[in-house]
Amino acid sequence: MKEKIFLTSEYMTLGQMLKEVTIISSGGQAKWFLAENTVFVDGEVENRRGRKLYAGMMIEIPEYGTYFMASQDQQHETE
Repeated sequence: MKEKIFLTSEYMTLGQMLKEVTIISSGGQAKWFLAENTVFVDGEVENRRGRKLYAGMMIEIPEYGTYFMASQDQQHETE
């Protein structure tokens, strides 16, 4: 599944993104999830829950989906 995530600020952390797309239910689960699952940010393995995600970045989580970070401006363009 491919999904766009629209940022409401300059960036979102990886932990916040996992919670936003309901892969985890609380921020405290992010560290565990990243230790148990492979997550790619722009094609590179990432395991830091505090990794900053900016518009234009792609996050791939095998068995969960592919997510594209987009700015709030891009959301208004699609409406």
